[in-house]
Amino acid sequence: MDLSQARGQLPVNGRIASGRPSAAGRPRASRTGAYQKTRPGQTSRTGAYPMARAQGGSPGSRPSQARQPRFSEPVRKRSAVPAIIAICVAVGVAAIGVVFALTRCAAPKASAPAREAGQPVEVVIPQGAGGDVIVSTLSEAGVITDETAFMQEVANQRADQRLQPGTYLLYTGMAPADVVRQLMAGPNAAGARLTVPEGLTVTQTADAVEAALGISADEFLAQAKASNYVADYDFLQMAADDSLEGFLWAKTYEFSGLDPTADMVIRAMLDQYALEIPSIDFGAGEAKISADYGITASDYDILKLASIIQREATTPEDLPLVSSVFWNRMAIGMPLQSDATMGYSTGGEVTAEDLQREDPYNTYTYQGLPPTPICTPDLACIEAALNPASTDYLYFWIVDRDGYSDHSFSTTYEEHLAAIDRSTSEMAELGL
Repeated sequence: MDLSQARGQLPVNGRIASGRPSAAGRPRASRTGAYQKTRPGQTSRTGAYPMARAQGGSPGSRPSQARQPRFSEPVRKRSAVPAIIAICVAVGVAAIGVVFALTRCAAPKASAPAREAGQPVEVVIPQGAGGDVIVSTLSEAGVITDETAFMQEVANQRADQRLQPGTYLLYTGMAPADVVRQLMAGPNAAGARLTVPEGLTVTQTADAVEAALGISADEFLAQAKASNYVADYDFLQMAADDSLEGFLWAKTYEFSGLDPTADMVIRAMLDQYALEIPSIDFGAGEAKISADYGITASDYDILKLASIIQREATTPEDLPLVSSVFWNRMAIGMPLQSDATMGYSTGGEVTAEDLQREDPYNTYTYQGLPPTPICTPDLACIEAALNPASTDYLYFWIVDRDGYSDHSFSTTYEEHLAAIDRSTSEMAELGL
């Protein structure tokens, strides 16, 4: 059994197992590339920087843009004099049909709730949708506020048969003329969506931005400095080393119809952080940490620990238990001994030699938390950092691999070694 394929807190006396390659890393000349998704059966080990657990989405395929009749049916020409007469009749019928459709769409109905103008909304126009469906869809989404004005604009732009199906990024309270022009131009949502999973470093986020939006990762990293944004975001005053690590919130972001820049993307992520964080009661959690462990922790300390929990734990049940292990260690002056923090510094595999060298992210040789977070944690990990389980645990051994699972938490070093021996024996028997 190769211990580099398991995850556990091994002693420093020569029994430390080396880690496996990771997507973790901080900004540097050689980046790791795209983030990785957790696969069923993935093995992880204590101190081994697990892969990002949240799966990244990807832009959907562009919907068909075949033009379909919308407000009236197409008219076919006929030859000679009868054709001329038929055309006149058909035009008259079509005009009546359009007026009928528009009038039917404008029939009195309950008004949609008023929405603040300028808010982005995703709207899906189904294939083959008629005028009434298009109008009701746009109205319910708040994109148009005056159905009659919109339908008049359709007539003005002769767009009744030119509105295309698909997925659009529109905005509440748009001018009817702009909506009609966009629906004639076709779907604009595909290819401008950025998905940032939880647990990514700034460097990995830069790679995701480059892949999704075409913004150079180097350009993104050059812009991603706390000093560039601290004037607009007060919470960045606590950031160390001019780092945005931990603040670029994980989410799916839409930039369709825009020409996004690195600054625009970073501001969107910081805005989302500002929206999410108020749901966390840092004060109450930090007061309890002080009472239970005798440790005075800042909001930034909590963010740092949450980022380590994000990398170390593999299930929701692990989160408060892993948190308790780290708080218990800090309370007695024991090093955190997390491979994940050193993995952030090396940007990849952590060897036994790495864990002996001087590095502020080496929590085997440095006491306490690292200088910055090591990734962006999610809300669950922040909550776990603030609300650890009440335990005496000082060690944990976590393995999830090829159907084999072992989540062991121990109070003594002897119990911890026994858990490792039992687990490795079981995996050997299974041929893992």
